[in-house]
Amino acid sequence: MMPNVPPTHPGFGRAVPCECRHSLVETERHEKMLKLSQLGPLAECTFDTFLATGHGLTPIKQRNLKLAFDACQTYAQAPNGWLVLKGGYGCGKTHLAAAIANHRLNLGHPVLFINTPDLLDHLRAAYSPHAETTYDERFEQVRNASLLVLDDLGTQSNTEWAQEKLYQIFNHRYNMRLPTVITTNEELESIEIRIQSRMVDPSLTQIVHIAAPDFRRAGVAQDQSDLSTLNLHMDKTLDNFSLRENELPRAQSENLRRALETARTFAENPRDWLVFNSVGYGNGKTHLAAAIANHAARGGEAVLFVLVPDLLDHLRASFNPASGVRYDQRFDEVKKAPLLVLDDLGTESATAWAREKLYQLFNYRYNARLPTVITTATPIDEIDPRLATRMLDGSRCTFFVLEVPSFRGGAKPKAPSRARRK
Repeated sequence: MMPNVPPTHPGFGRAVPCECRHSLVETERHEKMLKLSQLGPLAECTFDTFLATGHGLTPIKQRNLKLAFDACQTYAQAPNGWLVLKGGYGCGKTHLAAAIANHRLNLGHPVLFINTPDLLDHLRAAYSPHAETTYDERFEQVRNASLLVLDDLGTQSNTEWAQEKLYQIFNHRYNMRLPTVITTNEELESIEIRIQSRMVDPSLTQIVHIAAPDFRRAGVAQDQSDLSTLNLHMDKTLDNFSLRENELPRAQSENLRRALETARTFAENPRDWLVFNSVGYGNGKTHLAAAIANHAARGGEAVLFVLVPDLLDHLRASFNPASGVRYDQRFDEVKKAPLLVLDDLGTESATAWAREKLYQLFNYRYNARLPTVITTATPIDEIDPRLATRMLDGSRCTFFVLEVPSFRGGAKPKAPSRARRK
């Protein structure tokens, strides 16, 4: 309709929709933008439908997820620079990325949301003479999108052509500083170096690590790695560790008391390394190590408790093409664990490969000063010197020797001393 205004009015002669059609026009415009955004079924993913407390998460992981949620909400208000959401499968990355896109659409701003493998498929299809959109048009649409949300980076087939196309997109958006949201479950170090260098530029990019496990497996015990055997030692605590006062001589019982105090101090503030060594088995090393791990786990900390021979078996198995976990992912999981407990060092098969893997693991954690607990019944002079030197470094490691005999619950109480007849 034509508004009834004088010729001097800016709206004179300009048709405007009537009030009765205004809502219909707005609905049609939103539907058109939604179709262009390629959100599809993810149109239902909003900040209101995201469970920011997760399902059965520890307090630490709840705080981590809430921080990620807050960062995405803030970005959605005024997209600036790049936002990288990194985390495992099902942790909420895609939902949060889609929530940003939906929020911008609702404000009337154009968005392009696309899965990385789908993007490359669309570009390949644009070469076809029967394609509705030419390659150049499709490429420009992605390269210059006002806000681009690129989901699942790293799941694409990494051909040379694919890497080159992604680099061209990333490089252009980086140089133009165009708002971009990226989700990935890949370690950033494994991403193509030219793309990686742009993704980690702190002057442009905010990287958000999401520690939550898979939302789709809510209710399943999953906070522990499948490597960890801590569930077999849930009964071992610092409070139920026996000092065996009615069984051992006073000096040996005192040795156990000091071992318990050492474990308690480490559990309350895990720093650097703690080694429990003894001349035999069954004298409390594993109990103390598991008690430290349980103390941390009950406080919401991430812990990896693993028998050394089992660890090496898992690493070997990851070389199998049928393995669900790549070797580099598995090794990084152990290498970078916030608290690592290595039980029974010295019982593993001492092949050259095993020695090298253990050295790489020890060297990384030693240099990074990551909290690590080690138990071993092997004399220190029989341990690989490269490991032993790090275990004996008093500035970074407490080396405690348990000087008590084996205890399996069947020992007789200590007999009272009697005066010997002459």
